[in-house]
Amino acid sequence: MFQPVMRPHHEEKSTMAEIQYTIRRKIFTFLTSKFHIYDASEKLVGYSEQKAFKLKEDIRIYSDEAKTDERVMIKARQIIDFGAAYDVIDASTHEKVGALKRKGFASILRDSWVVMDPDDREIGKIQEDSMTMAMIRRFLPLGNLIPQSYHLSDQQQVELASFRQHFNPFVQKLTVTVYDGCPVSKLLVLSAGVLLVAIEGRQQ
Repeated sequence: MFQPVMRPHHEEKSTMAEIQYTIRRKIFTFLTSKFHIYDASEKLVGYSEQKAFKLKEDIRIYSDEAKTDERVMIKARQIIDFGAAYDVIDASTHEKVGALKRKGFASILRDSWVVMDPDDREIGKIQEDSMTMAMIRRFLPLGNLIPQSYHLSDQQQVELASFRQHFNPFVQKLTVTVYDGCPVSKLLVLSAGVLLVAIEGRQQ
């Protein structure tokens, strides 16, 4: 369903049209993690909660804190699993827009996810910025204080979106940038951002 759009490798990102979102999660919360999603103008466009100690993730994204307008469902296919797959469903149509699968063993050294279309065909991958930085974060003293960044690229290694953490001891903050021409559903990209904050954030 999603056909990759080739982007010239020499083209500078600064000249591309972009769409940006920010996902924020308070770190010191009890039992329930709360996620707020803002657009580039700081308008709240999504809200989600994640309850602790759930054996099977079922994350819902709503339009606001009232939770009356459900937008996205992110459902794990099995109970807690190091390499779990998550189906992303448009709540308004109940249609699957794609899936995200954590590459469990590969993520021990460098966080890595597979991005799939509604038929579970691989259409891209999300990977931590570099193996060197990943090793520094994991094995050097205070290395986990270095913010992570991730890149979504298609099968031809063309970058489609980026996810960048910001250091803050009280609020986990991730900037999601979707580049012009990205063929992947924005719902899927934003869901990936929520999972990076929710799942990879637990590894910190």
